[in-house]
Amino acid sequence: MVMVNLELIEFGLQLKALRKEKELSQEQLGLIAGLDRTYISGIERGVRNVSLINIFRIAHALNVPPHDLFHSDAK
Repeated sequence: MVMVNLELIEFGLQLKALRKEKELSQEQLGLIAGLDRTYISGIERGVRNVSLINIFRIAHALNVPPHDLFHSDAK
């Protein structure tokens, strides 16, 4: 049974919105951030609990401050 964590889902939706805003695929973002595409996919789906260091890597790859990943205007 999979536990649903709303915070992880919100974080993933915000990441996806920012990635799409930057017109990047999951694979492109992964390459820039030094992370696997499947890891990015898992974060966006809310099934991965991303580490702090990877939050910073993703933010750097998106050229946004890390706190932008926590601002939830994603639909």
